[in-house]
Amino acid sequence: MTLKLGVPSKGRLMDKTFDWFDRHGIRLTRTGSDREYAGSVEGIAGVALVLLSAGEIPRELAAGRIHFGVTGTDLVHEKLPRWEQQVEEIAPLGFGQADLIIAVPRAWVDVDTLDDLDAAAAAFRAEHGFRLRIATKYHRLVREFLTDTGVADYQLVDSQGATEGTVKNETAEAIADITSTGETLRANHLKILSDGLVLRSQATLWRSRVAACEGPDQAALAELLRRIDH
Repeated sequence: MTLKLGVPSKGRLMDKTFDWFDRHGIRLTRTGSDREYAGSVEGIAGVALVLLSAGEIPRELAAGRIHFGVTGTDLVHEKLPRWEQQVEEIAPLGFGQADLIIAVPRAWVDVDTLDDLDAAAAAFRAEHGFRLRIATKYHRLVREFLTDTGVADYQLVDSQGATEGTVKNETAEAIADITSTGETLRANHLKILSDGLVLRSQATLWRSRVAACEGPDQAALAELLRRIDH
C-alpha cells in the first residue's frame, strides 16, 4: 500500500500547492503531457501523487480512495454532508482565499442586509407570482445559510458558468458566489450584502477519516504529518 495525496491537476492552484509542499521538503512533480494526470513525489517515502480536479478531491477523500487532498474549504463544505465525520482539516495553505457571498444589483438601493433581501423577495413574489431567483453553484451552503438567517420566498437556480452574469442576462435576480477581489461583481453592477458572507474559503490540506492506513503506511503518515508541522 501507498499513501495517496490528491492535488489539483492544473493551474495556479496546482503550482502553489507544489510550492507549499516544496517548502516542507516534499517535491511534487507533474510528469508526462498536460493531458496525462501523472506525477511523482520525492523527499518522502511511501507517498504517491494523484492529480485530480479540485472538485473531485472531496469525493475521493470521503470515499477513502485518497488519504490526503488539497482543495478549497468551500468545496469540502458544499460537497460533503456532515464533512467533519468524513475528513479532517490538517493545514490551511495560505492561498486561494475567497469568500462565498450573497450579492444583489447595485440598483437595489433599499436592499443592504439579509432582512432587506427577505422583504424584497416577498414583494417580488407578490408582484411577479414566482420566487426571486438566486443563481449559485453552492446549493447546500447557500440554502442552509438563508434558512438560518430567515430568508424565505426565494429559489436557487443552478449556475455552472459565469454566475455574475446571470442578473444581467435576466436568468436570476441575485447571486451567491465565490469572490476574491470583488472586481467582477462591480463590473456586473452587483453589491455584496453587508451581512451576506456565507463562508470564508482557502486552499486547505485535508485528511480522509475513512481511508485505510495500516502497516508501512503508518510510518509514511507520521513522517508526512511531522514535515507539515515544521
